[in-house]
Amino acid sequence: MTAGKVIELRGVQQRFHARGTPSGYLTAVEDASFRLDAEPPQVVSLVGQSGSGKSTIARNVLGLQKPTAGTVTYGGKDIFKLSRAEHDEYRRNVQPVFQDPYSIFNPFYRVDRVLWKAVKKFDLATTREQGLAMIEESLQAVSLDPGRVLGRYPHQLSGGQRQRIMLARIHMLRPAFVIADEPVSMLDAQIRKMFLDILLDFQRDHGMTTLFITHDLSTVYYLGGQVMVINKGVIVERGPVTSVMHTPSHPYTRLLLDSIPQPDPDNRWTTRIKVDDEESLPPSDSQEVTPII
Repeated sequence: MTAGKVIELRGVQQRFHARGTPSGYLTAVEDASFRLDAEPPQVVSLVGQSGSGKSTIARNVLGLQKPTAGTVTYGGKDIFKLSRAEHDEYRRNVQPVFQDPYSIFNPFYRVDRVLWKAVKKFDLATTREQGLAMIEESLQAVSLDPGRVLGRYPHQLSGGQRQRIMLARIHMLRPAFVIADEPVSMLDAQIRKMFLDILLDFQRDHGMTTLFITHDLSTVYYLGGQVMVINKGVIVERGPVTSVMHTPSHPYTRLLLDSIPQPDPDNRWTTRIKVDDEESLPPSDSQEVTPII
C-alpha cells in the first residue's frame, strides 16, 4: 500500500565550503520546498540548466546528502533521523535511477548481482527458483530478454540495457517513489522513448510516483504531469506541464523555452542567449568543496 506515503522538502538549503570563492562557500540549493505524494501516483519533473541544484536535491531526497538547512521528511519524519527499520522501509520505497548506468555496476561482477542483491536484501523470494522467476519477469517487463542479459558483465551490455536493468530492479521492488536523475541524457532517441514509456507504465500499472530530474524540456513535455523550474537553487515556477510550457510566467522559464532549437533549419537564432554568471555554475575541479552541515 502506498496511501499516506509522502516526501516533503521544507526550506532545503545546501551549501558547500569552497576555496577560491569570494564568500568561502558555494550555494547549490538556496530554497527548495515541495511535496511528493504516493497517492495518486504522479510524475513531477524538476527542470533547470546545469548547476541549478537539481542533482543536489536528488541526493537530499535519497538521503545521500544531509542539507545545510531545512528538512526532508517521509511520513512526517526527518529522513536523517529515522530508526534502522524506518530507514530500511524508506530505502525500499524510494528508489533511484542515476544518469550513468555503468557507474552503478561493479565491473568485476555479472549484472545479475544487482538483481539478486535486491531479492536477498528485501526478502522478495523464499527459494532461488522463485527469485529467478521474479528476475526474469521484471526483465521482460522492461523489454529485456533474460537469456541475452543474465550472466553478462556490464561492459558487454549497452547503456540502454544497463539502464533498463535498473528499471527491472525497481519493477521487482515496487517502490512508492522513483527518483530519476538525468536518466536518459546518455541514451539515444529510440531507447529514450522506451525508458520514458516504462516510467509511465510504472505510474499507471504499479502506482509509482516519479521525480524526474532533467535539463531537457522535450522529455518533460512527453511525460506530462507537473513540473518545477529551478534556477540558482530556487524553484521559480511550478504547475501543470502544459500550462508552464505554453504560458510561462517567470522570465527564466521563458529563457529555457527560447533556448530550444527549432526543427526548421531556415529558422535560425537571431539573438544571443544570455546565460547566468559563473557563481551559478557547479564548482570546478580546481575548487575544493565540502558540505556545510
